[in-house]
Amino acid sequence: MKLYLSESDNLNRVKKEVIVQAPGRINIIGDHTDYNDGFVLPAAVDKKTVMKVSLNGTLSTVNLTALNFDEHFTFDLSEFQPLASGWQNYLMGVVSELQALGARLQGFDAVFRGDVPIGSGMSSSASLECSLAFALNQLFDLGHDRPVLAKVGQQAEHHFVGMKCGIMDQFASVMGKKDQVLLLDCRSLEYQYYPASMNPYTIVLLNSNVTHELASSEYNTRREECEESIELLKAHNPNLINLRDLSLSKLEEFKSSLPDILYHRCRHVLSENDRVLKTTTALADANFAAVGKLLYGSHHSLRNDYQVSCEEIDFLVDQTKALDYVLGSRMMGGGFGGCTISLVHQDKVEVFIDLMDQKYFECHARHITPYLVSIEDGAQEIEGDIFN
Repeated sequence: MKLYLSESDNLNRVKKEVIVQAPGRINIIGDHTDYNDGFVLPAAVDKKTVMKVSLNGTLSTVNLTALNFDEHFTFDLSEFQPLASGWQNYLMGVVSELQALGARLQGFDAVFRGDVPIGSGMSSSASLECSLAFALNQLFDLGHDRPVLAKVGQQAEHHFVGMKCGIMDQFASVMGKKDQVLLLDCRSLEYQYYPASMNPYTIVLLNSNVTHELASSEYNTRREECEESIELLKAHNPNLINLRDLSLSKLEEFKSSLPDILYHRCRHVLSENDRVLKTTTALADANFAAVGKLLYGSHHSLRNDYQVSCEEIDFLVDQTKALDYVLGSRMMGGGFGGCTISLVHQDKVEVFIDLMDQKYFECHARHITPYLVSIEDGAQEIEGDIFN
């Protein structure tokens, strides 16, 4: 039985409907560092989730509509649990986290659609989470700032999806700034913007159109391996909190204390942190050749030390090394598929895409999907009913 609010209760609210958008993100460099309190360099992009959230006059009924899938789902605010899988978990997780922060929500309808490619490494999940978190914050005047909304999305993924992700994706989705990349310290959440323009070079994403089954399980495994490494390294430094607190020289000193596989996991995280910071310096100096070399270094580390790449992604990166108009390339995202991110001379973008598609099809019997994205602002409320 649905319980409905009185008209006077509804009139107490300034807003009865909001429409928001929250973007996906690219990550220039810095993968698998965020959950180790490290540094990342993401940017929000023009691919996004758009969501309309409206009060429906009930006390606790929530109706969700995913236009992309033509699917509907209803749950009750007073009693709900994660499903075995599905997009619904990302949204129920956001509701659960806001309630845990004290939000007194009422029944609402949420209708959404998005164009962030699923499985591409551009974080369609964070885009979805942050769109609802931002919308509910506006609709119910919850008063949370943007970093808190990012944490809500992250914790939703932890508790309702089972993915122990870091904070990068959600932070970029809510804190992105047009034409800027975002250096984020994932421990303190301090951040700094850097110009994204690398003229005459531009960012090109190539979606491998593969997503291996290992993606989610191995992501959590890598996090567990990092946590195990910390516990072993505490024998030498009891005050160690996370890998962020270790230097590469100290890692070499303590190498014998770690199983070989854990040593390599640690080496990736520490060297990747170093590459992120060097990339910001190179961007500030307009040294784009240095940026390209750091991208290649990142991929080498992700492939060999962290072991989260795959044959298809390695192929796409390796093919760029013979092209003098490509400064650098690497895998982007959690791994085992998705996109590469490459720095390509803007006059050669079409040639690059055609050549890579041809070579990829010859080797793997499938086509790539290229994306030329622009760097845009983070989550925001928008005007007009774009669903009509």
